[in-house]
Amino acid sequence: MTIRVLLADDQTLIRAGFKVILDSQPGVEVVGEARTGAEAVELARTTRADVVLMDIRMPEMDGVEATRRIVADEDLAGVRILVLTTFENGDNVVRALRAGASGFLGKNVEPADLVRAVQTVAAGEALLSPQATGALIGRFLSRPELEPAPEAELARIATLTDRERQVVVLVAHGLSNEEIAERLYLSPLTARTHVYRAMTKLGVRDRAQLVVLAYQRGIVCPGEQIG
Repeated sequence: MTIRVLLADDQTLIRAGFKVILDSQPGVEVVGEARTGAEAVELARTTRADVVLMDIRMPEMDGVEATRRIVADEDLAGVRILVLTTFENGDNVVRALRAGASGFLGKNVEPADLVRAVQTVAAGEALLSPQATGALIGRFLSRPELEPAPEAELARIATLTDRERQVVVLVAHGLSNEEIAERLYLSPLTARTHVYRAMTKLGVRDRAQLVVLAYQRGIVCPGEQIG
């Protein structure tokens, strides 16, 4: 099945470069280009794209707000957002992920990595570059206090088993399912199942949202070392 991609960036050359890379790949098709966040929201509705490559800084409406609006639209429930930006700092990482982005990459990403990223988020997985994961942790390190958690969210966290909580901590430290499986002496399928169950219990849409919640609610502490 062909992965339909929408490009949202105010720089024509950036869009053109991404289009050449993606259209050259079997099973990937660029179905639209947007110059502003508002155009991205509208084209997400009309093109029925599977993945939106979303710049953060755009005129009229930034990529974070555009992401928020797409994620909130029930008719666009299957659309995944992959944020691409030259500004890999903590604020942008947190804002994009909280808005519902499923991945975060720098614009200097290698072509092969860009294609893999699109394929990853199209398959329903989340993707965080090492730089973005580091920036996310750094952002929370600078927070003196965690935000108060709603009672319903605390109740969901309390339903995690010890193994699920352990897996959430490892996900928050950037480990893949395969790395989690190796560390915990599990099969990759079992590790994936634990991650999925934790996401279901916590009501998060993907792995990226799981990382945000883990730090925001103190399931894992910034700077904490994993054994």
